[in-house]
Amino acid sequence: MSHENLLDGPAPTLLPAAGPDADARAALSSGRNPREAVPAAPAASILWAQLAERALSDDGDPVAAYAYARTGYHRGLDALRRAGWHGRGPIPADHIPNQGFLRSLLALAEAAEAIGESEEATRCETFLTDSGTSVSEVANLR
Repeated sequence: MSHENLLDGPAPTLLPAAGPDADARAALSSGRNPREAVPAAPAASILWAQLAERALSDDGDPVAAYAYARTGYHRGLDALRRAGWHGRGPIPADHIPNQGFLRSLLALAEAAEAIGESEEATRCETFLTDSGTSVSEVANLR
């Protein structure tokens, strides 16, 4: 799919297909769970997002979810900056390597809300919208 920039702003940021995300997906496809796969790709946001999502749903541990999600968020910000992102512009959710960061951001919003950090939850949701996606679009990636 082409990501034509119809707005007066930066071009969409697409994280590279090779790298930590690909390593993480390979580890997951070989049967490892996200916790086991972290040593293979600790910089992969997708692993931290999945750990956060699991902590929110299965474990009922929003504090752990917050820590996992924040790790995935910061790893994703590092990757986005290396890919040329300058703090604004589209981060397309249909580009698979971007999905770990976006899922971490959504999990961070959910975990923040669960621990009473409503302002942070709102900032994270706004960040998703400002990135050209939505809470529901990212939630559907799970």
